Amino acid sequence: MPSLETEITNPIALHQHKYLSSFIERFNQRTQTSKKLAQDYRSFLADNKTFVDFNLPLKEIFYPIVAKSSSGAKILDVDGNEYIDLTMGFGVNLFGHNPSFIKEALVEQLEKGIQIGPQAELAGEVAQLICEFTGMDRVAFSNTGTEAVMTAIRVARTTTKRNKIVLFNGSYHGHFDGTLAKRNLNNANSLSLPIFSGTPLNFVQDVLVLDYGNDQSLELIKTHALELAAVLVEPVQTRNIALQPQEFLQQLRKLTQDLDIPLIFDEMVTGFRIHPGGAQAWFGIQADIATYGKIVGGGMPIGVIAGKAKYMNAIDGGIWHYGDASYPQEKTTFFAGTFCKHPLVLAAAKAVLNYLKTQGADLQEKLNYLTSDFVAKLNTYFAYEQLPIHMTSFGSIFGTINTNNEAEKNPEAAIVFDLLYYHLLVRGIMLRGNGGFLSTAHTAGDIETILLALQDSVQELRAGYFLP
Repeated sequence: MPSLETEITNPIALHQHKYLSSFIERFNQRTQTSKKLAQDYRSFLADNKTFVDFNLPLKEIFYPIVAKSSSGAKILDVDGNEYIDLTMGFGVNLFGHNPSFIKEALVEQLEKGIQIGPQAELAGEVAQLICEFTGMDRVAFSNTGTEAVMTAIRVARTTTKRNKIVLFNGSYHGHFDGTLAKRNLNNANSLSLPIFSGTPLNFVQDVLVLDYGNDQSLELIKTHALELAAVLVEPVQTRNIALQPQEFLQQLRKLTQDLDIPLIFDEMVTGFRIHPGGAQAWFGIQADIATYGKIVGGGMPIGVIAGKAKYMNAIDGGIWHYGDASYPQEKTTFFAGTFCKHPLVLAAAKAVLNYLKTQGADLQEKLNYLTSDFVAKLNTYFAYEQLPIHMTSFGSIFGTINTNNEAEKNPEAAIVFDLLYYHLLVRGIMLRGNGGFLSTAHTAGDIETILLALQDSVQELRAGYFLP
C-alpha cells in the first residue's frame, strides 16, 4: 500500500505534510505526559477542555496541557515545561498565580476549619465590601457565574411578575438552559431557538435575542416592554471585545429606566478588572442587578449577585429589624446552594477586595496601559508581515479580529490559526484560544518574550509553507 506522501502530488502540499508530521512529533515529545494522561483517562473523563476546535489533521496534538504548578505569570506542566500564561484562569487571576496575600488568607481559614451549615463568619463583611465597590444595595453569593446569572434572572422575574427577557447576539452568560438561545433566522418574528442539543425549546421561548449595539434593538425593547422581566447584557462581549458601545449602553440604561425594566449587567469578566467599579463605572452606568465572579474569588469558585434592594429582596423577603413589629414582607423566590458562602471562598474574596481597596484604581490603570501597549506592538508586527490578523483590547483583555474572516470561510485557514497556537505553546506561551488576559504579575520582559516567540512561530510556519 503506498504511503500518504506518495499519494500527494502537489509539491507545496507535500512540503506542508512533511513539515506538519515533523512538528507534531516534536510537540508530542515535548508534552508526552499530557498526551498520555488524555489517552489514559478518556474513557473515564468526559472533558471538552481544550483551547482549539477538533481538526482532523491536528488530531495527534489535540489534548490539553496538564498543569503541575503555577506562580506569578508562569505555569509548569507535568513534563517540566514552563509557560508564560495568558489564559490566567479565563480572567480569574488578575494578580497572577498563587499570590501570597490570597494564599495566606486561605491557610489562615484552613486552620479554623471549613464550616458548612452555620453562617460563614465573613459573609456579611464580604457582602458589604462588594456593595462599596459596586454601589449596589445588597448581595447574595453562589458558586459559579452560571448560577449567578440564573438567579439574577429569577429575582427579576419574581419582582416584575413578567417572564420574557432580552439578551444579545454574541453574548455569553454561562451554561444555564434559559440563556442558551439564538434568533430563528428563518423567521424574525418567531420564537428563539436553543443553541445546543439537550436544551428544550420551551426553555428559550421567553428569550428575545437582539443585535448588540444596534439602535433597532432599542425599538424592539419598546415594542415588548410590557412583557419584559429584564434586559441582560454582557457590556463588552468576550467573543467580540472590539465592540464597546458606550452610547448604546447609555441609551439602553435610560430606556429601561423609563420603561421600568430591570437592566442586568453580566460582569463576570469585566468586574473589578477594567476599573474597581467594573464596566458600569467605566461606561458611567448603574445597572439594577449585576453578576460577578472570577477575580473576586481569587482563584476559588464564586458567583455574586448584587443589586438594588427592590430586586434582591426577592432572595430573603427584604429588610427587617429586631425589637419592633417589622418582618420580611417582599415576595420571595427559591434560592439555595450547600457551598454558597463557603468559608474558604469568602476568605479569598475578603483578601482580594481589601487588596484592591488598598491599591486603588492605579492598579487597573497601569495594567490597562500595559495591555494596550502590548496590543499596539502586536498590530505593528502583523501589519509589517502583512498577516490578516488584527488585535484589540478592553482593559487587560485582548483578542484577535481576523480581518478577512479566513478561518470562518476556509477550514485550511483554521488549521493555520490553530498551528500558530501550538507553535506558541512549543515556545512556552499559553494563549486563551485567540487572545487572553494580562495580570499584574506579567512584566515587560514577559511581553518581549511573547513577541519574540510570535515572530519565531510565524517564520517557522512560513518555512513550512503554511504562510505566504
